[in-house]
Amino acid sequence: MKPFTFIQAGSTGQAVAEMVGHSMAKFIGGGTNLVDLMREQIEQPEHIIDLTQLPLTQVEEQPDGSISVGALVRNSHLAAHPSIRQRYPVLSQAILNGASAQLRNMATTGGNLLQRTRCYYFYDETARCNKRQPGSGCDAIGGFNRIHAILGTSEACIATHPSDMCVALVALDAKVIVEGKNGQREIAFADFHLLPGETPHIETSLQPDELITTIIIPPLPFAGNSLYRKVRDRASYAFALISVAAAIEVENGLIKNLRIALGGVAHKPWRAYRAEEALAGKEATAQNFIAAAEEELKSAAGFGHNRFKIELAKRTIVSVLQLLAGK
Repeated sequence: MKPFTFIQAGSTGQAVAEMVGHSMAKFIGGGTNLVDLMREQIEQPEHIIDLTQLPLTQVEEQPDGSISVGALVRNSHLAAHPSIRQRYPVLSQAILNGASAQLRNMATTGGNLLQRTRCYYFYDETARCNKRQPGSGCDAIGGFNRIHAILGTSEACIATHPSDMCVALVALDAKVIVEGKNGQREIAFADFHLLPGETPHIETSLQPDELITTIIIPPLPFAGNSLYRKVRDRASYAFALISVAAAIEVENGLIKNLRIALGGVAHKPWRAYRAEEALAGKEATAQNFIAAAEEELKSAAGFGHNRFKIELAKRTIVSVLQLLAGK
């Protein structure tokens, strides 16, 4: 690791001010991803701002029925919270499907949003990677790309976003509250992470000085009937080949409300808007679920080793929807 200075912030304002004053600075909460990246020389901050003393550790129900989650809430705490387990089981399930118990005990909610890809080539300093060195190329395209993206890719990058929790949050219409030198603003979760385009090293819509303070989960009564399914190579401590987060409400045999999101398929947690639109007001039948999955994956493209993910994604969507609809 390169030498760095370290300060413990006493307030969000101080944390933001420290970031503004240092061009090569990083926030640290749990550090479960940042420290690894520093060891690999991928992240080389000159200044680290510790956030662990900030009052951002609560999960609170709000008067409007939403739930606010502080950016420093540990993943294990959020997964175990009674309101999350009862009202948003898909979120609890997604978190418990991620990493290991030890990492979940350290990892923070805000940090989970900012974790970086697990693409092999991103971690290999001998490989070309536009995320690590913009303009150098992408060795995953034409390389061993079994875990890589099938949706929203570009000629610059086919890496996937690694989070399980974020897949559930985008399905739940969550919002991210951030604070920067220009004050506070709100970002829709679906807009927080970015597709690669020509700038895959720019991964979120955060400004350089901004700090995530809170995640807001809106009241979604039908989210009590929700599920997260993760398909992976082994039963624990493995990243998703395909994952599906879904919540559904069926009334008189017709789909009244529906949310679907996919993980392991794109540079960002992928909200399945096409599938949702295809199923709006339709009968909750296997045939309709299959048609909606086909519609969602219509634009998918494989890169050799990962072509199997297209069919796997379709089948996982259908399986999850059938289970939730009691079919």
